[in-house]
Amino acid sequence: QVQLVESGGGWVQAGDSLRLSCAASGRTFSSYAMAWFRQAPGKERQFVATISWGGGRTYYADSVKGRFTISKNNAKNTVYLQMNSLKPEDTAVYYCTADTYSTGEWDSWGQGTQVTVSS
Repeated sequence: QVQLVESGGGWVQAGDSLRLSCAASGRTFSSYAMAWFRQAPGKERQFVATISWGGGRTYYADSVKGRFTISKNNAKNTVYLQMNSLKPEDTAVYYCTADTYSTGEWDSWGQGTQVTVSS
């Protein structure tokens, strides 16, 4: 099991930037992919971005391409999501997740961090 704790959310104006962090503990010696999802009240949880264990491969949802960047520092057991040019539609709770046992499914989740973008 990997424990994930997100941080860095807040209330910002449209056009501002935020950097989210996801600190991992527990099964951090294993190699696994990680990702960011987001969910607004009453809406489906949406995929945002994913990154391979080594950081060499990334993939983004079309809605955030060119604005968000996912990265990681394995030495610090931390994954980041740099969010630039934020829009009101980016408002959501952002969750960090991991494919801990390489099953092809996201099996570990953090508690989420709130991001609110005002217009």
